[in-house]
Amino acid sequence: MSQVAAHPAVKVEIPAKAGRPLIRSLKRDDVVAALEAGWRDFKAAPLYGLAFGLIYTLGGWAIIALSNMAGLYYFSYPLATGFALIAPFVAAGIYDVSRRLERGDPISWGGIIQSVRIAGARDLGWMALVLTFALIIWLDFAVFLYLMFYGVHMPDFREFFVEAVSTPSGLAFLALGNALGAVMAFAVFSITVVACPMLLDRDVDFVTAMLTSLRCVRQNLWQMLAFALIIALWFAVAMVTMLAALVVVLPVLGHTTWHLYRLAIVHEA
Repeated sequence: MSQVAAHPAVKVEIPAKAGRPLIRSLKRDDVVAALEAGWRDFKAAPLYGLAFGLIYTLGGWAIIALSNMAGLYYFSYPLATGFALIAPFVAAGIYDVSRRLERGDPISWGGIIQSVRIAGARDLGWMALVLTFALIIWLDFAVFLYLMFYGVHMPDFREFFVEAVSTPSGLAFLALGNALGAVMAFAVFSITVVACPMLLDRDVDFVTAMLTSLRCVRQNLWQMLAFALIIALWFAVAMVTMLAALVVVLPVLGHTTWHLYRLAIVHEA
């Protein structure tokens, strides 16, 4: 593994022109290999990953706090889970750290910020809009589902919690909400898992990147389902820890996503 080099100069990574992206068929153990590589990258440059993870976690806490201050505590759960939808874009800086480690390039905050800024000025910025729209749709579903089960009645937190976990309608509400959420989360995963690192790495339009990501998931369905399940389980752990575990979960999954992209996609010259 390359060591993180101290360097006074800022090395700016400009996305290379991309040839037609080709999709490799992943082997059964490639997801495990990507996870191991992601953990190695995190250990090689921990301060960068922890910083991105902390920023992401603070953002999640702020959104939940604002919803509670507004009396919308029953949306804390969909807000916290829906916040995961924008993680692929937030992890752009983490992808750049992995790319620099892979190439043996120096790592600096200036270089990372410049790389993300340049990619954002291209089509990576459009992915931010796509993911924001997905989050809005996610919350619209949450509102619709709440109204379908509870109408305009707004119980206090204790009443809402007890009813949700101890009554048939409450359990149906939780089951249906989580099932719909899982379907939508996998749809967003399918269009971003390869697209976001590709848009940082290459000069390619966001539609091509999303379609390539969809094709990659379809071609490697079982491996991608396994990775999606790993993400869901790790975010579940983060929920149990009141999002605190995201400080580590986000960077490790971000580094892993980069390596899975590198395993799955090759660009023609």
